[in-house]
Amino acid sequence: MPMESLKPHKTLVERVYQSILDAICDGSLAAGARVTQDELAARLHVSRQPVMTALGLLRQQGFLTEHGRRGLSVAAADRARFDAIYEFRAAVEPLAASLAAARISREQLARARALVAEGRRVAAAGDAKAVLQADVDFHSLIYEASGNPLIIGAMQTHWQHLRRSMGEVLQRPRFTQKVWKEHAAIVDAIAAGDAGQAARLIGAHVREAHLRVGAELAAAERAAA
Repeated sequence: MPMESLKPHKTLVERVYQSILDAICDGSLAAGARVTQDELAARLHVSRQPVMTALGLLRQQGFLTEHGRRGLSVAAADRARFDAIYEFRAAVEPLAASLAAARISREQLARARALVAEGRRVAAAGDAKAVLQADVDFHSLIYEASGNPLIIGAMQTHWQHLRRSMGEVLQRPRFTQKVWKEHAAIVDAIAAGDAGQAARLIGAHVREAHLRVGAELAAAERAAA
């Protein structure tokens, strides 16, 4: 008889980690906010143990920082880290797209086209949170379609840091419309099996995104100063 694969359920630690990380990335836990095991355990209705483990992971990944005797606080967005991630993406994503042009499955290609359609829809609706998630999902699918597990693993944590910086920018319609037009062109090149064009398009996309988001962050920093 036909059998369906069983996807493993996330552990309690993984769910606690994701919940706290989402709150940091969407601004619910703002930079500088103090976090404690007891408060988070109460808010999430779990014991202190999974919260302690999740906080340790988030500190190790740079989302939280030691705050003296007060314990941990949400780390400020790191501009140097942001630039470093984009430099890394500019090298890795053209490789991922070129591999995807040779390896993408029909199911993955269908998902890519659906993501482009969904991204355009939520962008037109002005749903900034959904636009950001669709953008993350699109690039994650390109990594998946590359068939290279090192690319997938290397980019997973980096994208969480980018979510914090990109959320504000992707609220602007003039950016989101251009982003999804670029995404559509990348998918077309991959679908055509044109590895060189896919690599060129996604490389230009990443470089322009770095400039766009960087300019917005710089403007925000000047305004804050």
